[in-house]
Amino acid sequence: MKKLRDVLAEAKQDKVAVGHFNVSELTALKAVFESAHELRLPVIVGLSEGERAFMGVRLAAAAVRALRDEYDHPIFLNADHTHSLPSAEEAARAGFDSIVFDRSELPFAQNVAETKRAVEVLKGINPAILVEGEIGEIGTGSEIHEQAPQNLRLTTPDEAREFVTATGIDILAPAVGTTHGLSRSMVRGEAQKRLNIGRIAEIGKATGLFLTLHGASGTNDEDLREAVQAGITEIHINTELRLAWRRGLEKAFAAERDQIVPYKLLPAAVNAVKQVVSARLLLFSGRQGMVTHG
Repeated sequence: MKKLRDVLAEAKQDKVAVGHFNVSELTALKAVFESAHELRLPVIVGLSEGERAFMGVRLAAAAVRALRDEYDHPIFLNADHTHSLPSAEEAARAGFDSIVFDRSELPFAQNVAETKRAVEVLKGINPAILVEGEIGEIGTGSEIHEQAPQNLRLTTPDEAREFVTATGIDILAPAVGTTHGLSRSMVRGEAQKRLNIGRIAEIGKATGLFLTLHGASGTNDEDLREAVQAGITEIHINTELRLAWRRGLEKAFAAERDQIVPYKLLPAAVNAVKQVVSARLLLFSGRQGMVTHG
């Protein structure tokens, strides 16, 4: 079985991106895995600190490992937006394949110092683990916001180069136009996120690293295609899945008001999430033109 580093290296070479989808329970994990397995595409499952607290660090690791072993399919596990070293160490010891050590809210020098220390500690636990650092502003919360954040600071190529050189990270998450969550206008289909494609290319050239696009829910499809061609190798989707999960359950509850059996209601959520995951995977892999999202 290929390692995550190998999969990202192939994606970078082929100018495609690996889809990263956040989950916090087994229904969403089932949907993400089934989509990737049916399409025969690698996939990354992510859990933030809040999602890990709900699902359980070791349970998540065991579930993903079981799917990978049983089906011999490249599914990987990422500790998304980890804000403390103890939390990162817990994920590394549980067997996560990668960790986003996110101290981007700190002044640049402090972010560098803490991320460098995290790389040293986490590589000491597992030399093969991939550590991602983040700089710039991407907003917070994979939720529905009244309005999209405005005037967030984008990452510059110079600071990206300095950060990568000083920390020794494997993956960089720059701020290039996306934000976490969806605004209400995006949910209604009246607006989309737009990317600074030129900045992505400049950062890729300055660093030579794998680049992750966080907060990609609600982003213009053509921008995502161009971002992949410009150097993005991993794309995070979370809010779109959460929205589909809820809409799927609401549909099931409305159709079967007296039903109380979970395994008869939850397939509606699985199917709704699968529509989003499959469409995004096809887009990121360059295997489909215009797509629609469930």
